[in-house]
Parts: sequence; C-alpha cells; structure tokens
Amino acid sequence: MQRRLRGTAIAASLAVLATVAAACGGDGGGEPPGEAGRAGGTFRLGIVEPTAIDPYNSQESEGGLVTKQLFVGLTGVNDAAELVPGVAKEWTANADCSEWRFTLTPDTKFSNGETVTADSFITGMTRAGKKSAASDVAYHMAGIAGFDKLQDGSAQTFSGLSAPDPNTLVVTLSAPDCEFDKKTSHTVMSPVPSAAGEATNAGFNEMPVGNGPFKMAEPWQHNKSITLVRNDQHSFGMTKLDRVELTILNPNNAAELEYQGFQAGQFDWARMPPEQLPAAKARYEPMGQWLHEDTNGMNYLLPITEDGEMASKEARLAVSYAIDRQAIIDGVFKGFQTKSTTIVPPVFKEAYQQGLCTSCDKPDPTLAKDLAQQAGLPPGTNVRLAFNTGGGHELWTQAVKAQLEETLGWRVDYAGEPFDEMLEEQRQPKAHGLYRFAWGADYPTPDNYLFPLLATASINKDDGGTVNGDNRGRYSNPRFDQLINQERASQDDAERVRVIKEAEKLALDDMALIPLWNRSQYRLFNAQQFTGGGLDFNEYPPLATISLK
Repeated sequence: MQRRLRGTAIAASLAVLATVAAACGGDGGGEPPGEAGRAGGTFRLGIVEPTAIDPYNSQESEGGLVTKQLFVGLTGVNDAAELVPGVAKEWTANADCSEWRFTLTPDTKFSNGETVTADSFITGMTRAGKKSAASDVAYHMAGIAGFDKLQDGSAQTFSGLSAPDPNTLVVTLSAPDCEFDKKTSHTVMSPVPSAAGEATNAGFNEMPVGNGPFKMAEPWQHNKSITLVRNDQHSFGMTKLDRVELTILNPNNAAELEYQGFQAGQFDWARMPPEQLPAAKARYEPMGQWLHEDTNGMNYLLPITEDGEMASKEARLAVSYAIDRQAIIDGVFKGFQTKSTTIVPPVFKEAYQQGLCTSCDKPDPTLAKDLAQQAGLPPGTNVRLAFNTGGGHELWTQAVKAQLEETLGWRVDYAGEPFDEMLEEQRQPKAHGLYRFAWGADYPTPDNYLFPLLATASINKDDGGTVNGDNRGRYSNPRFDQLINQERASQDDAERVRVIKEAEKLALDDMALIPLWNRSQYRLFNAQQFTGGGLDFNEYPPLATISLK
C-alpha cells in the first residue's frame, strides 16, 4: 500500500500488562478534532478504480481511502503515528504477548442501526481470513491462532478469536507478538454487520455497511463514481461534511485529470503529475492551497526473485547500480523527492539506517555491467519493466528504462497497466522482471515494512496454496523469517529495533527490493471553501474533520 505521517519515532512503547487508557482522536473515540467550521457541503476528489472497498480485500490507496471512511476498527492511528482507541476503549496483553484482550465501547452502531459487538469483529475477521475470500490483505491476521486452517480451507472459524461477552474480544496468537495491537488498526480487521455474509457477497462488496463517519449513498458505480454521505449512526462524533463525491478517472492519465479538475473547480483535492509540481507550488502555495508531507513510505522497484531475469542477487544489484536516482529526481521530479537508501524510511528515527543500501547512493556503470555479466544478462537481454498507469509514474519509469538500456544494453520490455491488472499479473506463476511499487505502513511499526513485503508467510502467488500477501517479489530467506519472529516476541523496544535493523540489512544485502526514493507527498486542497485539510497517517484527506469555512 502507500502512506503518511508527520515524523515520529516507532510509536508509543508497549507496556506489557498495562491497560491502554481511552483517549480521543484517531479513527475512533471522541469528537473529531480539527479546526472549527460550518457543517454541510460536498467535498469532491478524483481517484482511479479501486480493487475493493469491502474491508476483506481493501488494499491500495484508492480502496483504503473509501474503506477508512466506512469502518472504525478496534484501534486507529493519529497523525502523530500513535495508536489510539477505535471501538476498543482499552486493551491488555498477557505476560508473553501471546494473548490480547480488547474491551469495546458498548452500544456503538453500524449505519443500519445494528449494535457493534465482539462477534461483529469475529465475523469480519473470519470472512476475510477464509480461503474462499482469496484476500490479498488477510495476512495481516496471520499471527492469530487458526489462521492457517482458515487459509487452507480445513476450518471455517478462527480458533484464536473468542467473545466472552458482547463487549470483550479475546485474541490468542500462534506466537507471541508484542506489537499485535498496532495491527488491529488495519481495515481487514473491521467489524461487519450480520448482513455482510461471506466475502463473496456481491451486494455487500458493492455497498458495504459499516460503523464509520460516512456511509454509502448508493452502490459503487464502477469506473464512474463512489458517493458517501454522513453516517448519523456514527458513535464517535458527527462529521461536518454532508457528502463526499469521488469521481473515478481514466487510469491512463488520472493525475493530470485531477490537476485539471482542481484548476477548473471540479475537485477540492488533487494530486499532480511530477512535471507540474513547480508550477503548482508557485501558483497555489501563496493561496494556502498547497500541501506537502514527508510520509512514512518509500518507492521502489519490485524484482520477481523466484524466477526469470531478476532471480539472482547480482541481477538486482546490477539494476540498482545502473540507476542514477539523483538525475531522475532532478530531471523528472524537479527536486521534489529524496533518494531512498533503506526499506524502513527516515520517519522511524530509531530504526532508520541511513545509507544502508550502498548501491542506491550513486550509480556505478562499470560495476553494474560486471554484475549483469555475472548474472548471465549480457547486452541484448530482454528485461520486463511494468508500472501502473494513472499515478504520474510515466516519466520516471521511462527514465529508468532509458538508463537500463544505455548502461546495460538491455532491451527493456516496458508496459503500463491499470493497477488491478498489474497486481493480478504479479500473482501469476510465470511473472518475471521488475515492477514499479511503493509502500507505506498500514500501522506505525517498522515491522509493517519487512514482514508484509519480504516474509515467506506473505508471499503472494496464485498457485492454489500460497498465502495471499504483499510479498509479490516472492523473496524467501529462512534467516530473515527467524529475525522477524524474534523481534515480534521481544518485549523490549530497543531489542526489537536492533533485530529489525539486522533483518533489513540482510534483505538489502540480497537486494530483495530496489529502493528508489522516499515518499514526499504533494496535494492541492480547496482552502478557499474548506478548512481542516492535510494528509492523515494513510496519506488520505482527513474527511472526517474537513468542514466548510
């Protein structure tokens, strides 16, 4: 996925056996914070077609934006990357972090009036975890006891979930995880009402019923629009916007269409193509309509490490040494990005290891050629490079293509595809080559970079048996997996950081991913009409706090 943050450390430390006190803010409790403003109004923005808006499979930025407005989970994450209460008002862990107990705020409601209970969470998590759901994000629940049996179809219930009473959810894990509470902020663990049915319920997929600040005004109009209205049953303070209209744009030039729409008064929020950033800043920053956040993510090339031309470490290192990142930042992004030399981004200050990727710092054409020869990829070799259209990635991926062809003499098979098609292509057994990708944490821990992207348990491959996840490059290293399990079991913050650093170094020594630049996000916001704009932890507009001036 892709995301956000205002710069913080690894989030609040876990105090084992300590109760997390109820607090306002985040996705859950209390009146939504933000500037005072008038109620009413319609906020308009453009997106591309999501993969899903039902929480069982909501995954990329577009789908996540919608799902976050429709559902409130056990916990949330505020703009300072701190875990805060959602429906759960407090939670505790046992001595070794293998069991978690969440106490829910009583009598909160779904938008249809049904009460949210612990069973609502069990239902939502179970429908997402079943094999029949084929969810790409269910792996976030992989640590819950019984997940494997749900995934292979040998069980239809989560053995690790129980509800002693309507307002208590007990989660038993298959292995200790002292940061499991952070994972509960992911939308895949959202509660659902009794009418949700299985994940294959098309009616609910198209018009989910949730407990969030907004609800669907009508079913999803595919490739046209998604319309949200205020949820008057929301239990954590009413939003001020009456309506949110999301226009689904052509994925081939969506960023350009967003920018044009903002200029024409069609949209109140917009991304911009990279080449338009200087002009947009010059025009809109003096008007107070320019937003900039250095967020908790990084952009990278995803190599398929299992088979094909990128199967060897030498091939991946050749690519990294052949790319002149600074030239692309200066030429395409006009200086509006910074090089990434890590997987864990700099906003996680304790875990950040500046310069860890030595091949990312400066290009070395001679070494790149030698490595390509060692990998059996001489000049004339065909290498695939694919990217998703609609996100403003055309110019910089073209620059990467040109650098690989000039430095290594390869014939680059360059392809732009809609995002959902690119995701499906990566899942196929014969996938190979390089893909444009980006990632930002779903919850505030460095573990959310390493486990989803690189753990064997997160491999995503459509072979009838592999767990669906976000390890689309199919990297697998037993030592790496061992380190992830070790850091999760540790109750000591400093020890977790030490082990995370070791795991990240191992992965970059293997060049399991090819970092490019950190995520700096730029948006335009209609500050003439609205107040409360910004980017939240997930790089979304904070729709629950935006209001009319």
